[in-house]
Amino acid sequence: MLDNLQILIAAPALAADLLIQGVFIGAIFALVAYGLALVWGVMNVKNLCQGDYVIVGGYIAYLMAQSGINPILALPIAFVLMFMFGWVVYLAVIRRVVDRDMFTSLLATFGLALLIAQVLNLIFGPEVRTAEAGFGTFFMADGLIAIQWVRLISLGLAGALALGIVLFMRHSRMGRAIRATAQDPRAARVLGVNTDQVYAFTYALNAAICGAAGVLVSLIWVIQPYFGIVYSIRAFVIVTAAGLGNLPGVILAGFGLGVAENMSAFLLGAEFAVAAVVSMLLIVLIYRQIQLYRVRQVVR
Repeated sequence: MLDNLQILIAAPALAADLLIQGVFIGAIFALVAYGLALVWGVMNVKNLCQGDYVIVGGYIAYLMAQSGINPILALPIAFVLMFMFGWVVYLAVIRRVVDRDMFTSLLATFGLALLIAQVLNLIFGPEVRTAEAGFGTFFMADGLIAIQWVRLISLGLAGALALGIVLFMRHSRMGRAIRATAQDPRAARVLGVNTDQVYAFTYALNAAICGAAGVLVSLIWVIQPYFGIVYSIRAFVIVTAAGLGNLPGVILAGFGLGVAENMSAFLLGAEFAVAAVVSMLLIVLIYRQIQLYRVRQVVR
């Protein structure tokens, strides 16, 4: 670790390269986390199959690449298909656990995660896959910093999708209904909001966001049926660190996690990258617990 740290100090260009790559990674993490924050904040459902929706979106891009179509074009297709898939999942499973306790939703979504992973494994096999977009690489700082065009394009697409979602949530009728339901479901019902439809749309939108993020994941990294848990853990870390309803916090935490994971993979080794993410989750939970302990008061 110390040797790698000395390398970063001696080669600032390498540190800048890791920082830039971490920002590209963080943009996708922020997308997945925003979908989780949406479902968690509006429906109080802890969606453990979040990462598996990402993997499904990646396989949609992979299928298009295998058919000779540029996988970039899979993004709107994955968004629409995963929206419909999320709506069906809500009607079949999630609707039955919305009003139950936290552990019921955890068990239900964990079962969904196992089911999706097994189905993907039966269809595509356990081998890792990637969707080749066919873009090249450009260099900066006399060739010391290499940036793949596909990562830059993915950053732009992730930003455009996030901006579109924010505008939809602020200015559309459904967006206002979602925000009202998140604040007080009972009051929203009294004012004529169909909360069941809002829940269905929210869960479907989350699945669509994850599907679009999965397309970007397949362009940059590899996908495999059992990789979903990794993205679920990252999303939980980001949402826990940022807090529910804090969109700027989710974005900043996503970028921060991407940079931190990229740096830790270089300093500690790639095999410890996921361990670093789990460690960050533990640190955040401990810090939150300390904060709660400080504001607690004895009831007399």
